[in-house]
Amino acid sequence: MKYRVGRVEQEIQREVNDILLKRVRDPQVQGVTITGVDVTGDLQQATIYFSILSETASNAQKAQAGLDKAKGLIRHELGQRLSIYKTPEIFFKQDQSVRYGERIDELINKLHEQDQ
Repeated sequence: MKYRVGRVEQEIQREVNDILLKRVRDPQVQGVTITGVDVTGDLQQATIYFSILSETASNAQKAQAGLDKAKGLIRHELGQRLSIYKTPEIFFKQDQSVRYGERIDELINKLHEQDQ
């Protein structure tokens, strides 16, 4: 990973978290946490990974819809806050790693219960 791409990813993550807290008023987006950002090498596209506290699929879909609806505002704010030539096109994806980690913990706990 190039050094500049890594810095841009960190900056986008920090700024999008701040934008979601302070600028986006949509209740569907409340409780959303940005967990990571992947930016292409040419800085033209950014995939932003998010997680939510709720485990229900309907809440995840509502959060995805809210983020997609707020995409224009978020990209506009990023353009003002970042000091790069062109603001990358942004895409939101739900981060499955949190759910995957919870599933592994659950399986380990079951194994410990079976041993006892």
